[in-house]
Amino acid sequence: MHTDTERCVRAVQSKDARFDGWFFTAVLTTRIYCRPSCPVVPPKARNMTFYPSAAACQQAGFRACKRCRPDTSPGSPEWNVRADSVARAMRLIQDGVVDREGVPGLAARLGYSARQIERQLLAELGAGPLALARSQRAQTARVLIETTGLPMAEVAFAAGFSSVRTFNDTVREVFAHAPGELRARAIRGTRATDAAPGVIALRLPYRAPLNPSNLFGHLAATAVPGVEEWREGAYRRTLTLPHGHGIVALSPRAGHIDCRLSLTDPRDLTQAISRCRRLLDLDADPVAVDGQLRADPLLAPLVDAAPGRRVPRTVDAAEFAVRAVLGQQVSTAAARTHAARLVRAHGVPVEDPEGGLTHLFPSSAALAGLDPESLALPRSRRATLTGLVSALADGSLHLGEGADRERSRAELAALPGFGPWTVEIIAMRALGDPDAFLPTDLGIRRSAGQLGLPATPAALTARAARWSPWRAYAVQYLWTVDDHPINHLPA
Repeated sequence: MHTDTERCVRAVQSKDARFDGWFFTAVLTTRIYCRPSCPVVPPKARNMTFYPSAAACQQAGFRACKRCRPDTSPGSPEWNVRADSVARAMRLIQDGVVDREGVPGLAARLGYSARQIERQLLAELGAGPLALARSQRAQTARVLIETTGLPMAEVAFAAGFSSVRTFNDTVREVFAHAPGELRARAIRGTRATDAAPGVIALRLPYRAPLNPSNLFGHLAATAVPGVEEWREGAYRRTLTLPHGHGIVALSPRAGHIDCRLSLTDPRDLTQAISRCRRLLDLDADPVAVDGQLRADPLLAPLVDAAPGRRVPRTVDAAEFAVRAVLGQQVSTAAARTHAARLVRAHGVPVEDPEGGLTHLFPSSAALAGLDPESLALPRSRRATLTGLVSALADGSLHLGEGADRERSRAELAALPGFGPWTVEIIAMRALGDPDAFLPTDLGIRRSAGQLGLPATPAALTARAARWSPWRAYAVQYLWTVDDHPINHLPA
């Protein structure tokens, strides 16, 4: 979008928050870059230039605006919608792969050379993988500076910087303040928090509207005891992270999600934030989604009644795949029971200061050695589960952030016991495909009958073509026709 100058100028002049994260406005006279909705008086059109990413602005010598904080705007929805190599690279960079494995590791995961990835990202985003990772490190550092009392040296290494000097230089360059000045401003201002010691409190922005009912209702209704819970208006769960584990509490608020993180290692902050945003589908563009679905007269009343529905996703694709198998042809309550047994038997115990969470969900490696006879499941379901965890453990099945969605679909379909419903629910919630569709789902078929949509899966799939590429969101609206706990925010 950043190449459409007239459209960008109109968005800036109208302070349209829908475009936050789609592009960034750099002001030539002040050398500052902003999000489109910046509250200051818009600059003259001739003094504006536009970039596709915060990293590209920083590469060009612009610093972040202190008012609108463009470095914290929602991510571009393109990276969730698209399935090409650039989008897959961006999802991996957001998950901290460059910090952990370098550019060669990123390229290896995508199946390209480092030079090819560098060239593709530069052409489309105006910044290479190192610059994009550096921009993300700066944002992580700012969160740690403003919300914790960690010494600056610890902040530097936790954010992924190789030295304190590089950390200091980057923070000054990006934010026009030394790290100590940022902390002093946070203490004086409204961004200071009353979080408990060891807890990182921050806000996760999103594009309005957001309807929390199906999003948090779904997560609470399907929560695995010991791993997830709904408590005092917050969805809480344990997280398995690269350097340790964590516990997160997420609460819906007007304009943002309250996020409180307790991490065993602060180096995991970037990954924890990325996974929470993915879980809640916070980088979606609900105006674009709802606009297309509303064009169908049968869906329009559902969209108008509760716009802004998101797709509840997952913090761990392998975990969700296991849970999808456990949920085959059983009720939500039965699926939770099966998962809870698996967690108690094979999950890693953790301590929760609030007492509600007890375990991490077991890893694929931990499940690969389980005795099928110990599972209280039908024999065919045992074979399906053991086949899945074996494929995940040996690397023959790819479900990570940078996975090729069509390749993963084919790999899933080749496993015993994987039919269209299981493949598509994993594509929708674990792979993040916004166009995944569930024509064989019982709830969808009931809703289709009530709305006058075709009843057979083939006919319903053909009818749903007009909802593409947002059929996963259409599923969320269709599920609201039936009265089910997943549609209601818990008390």
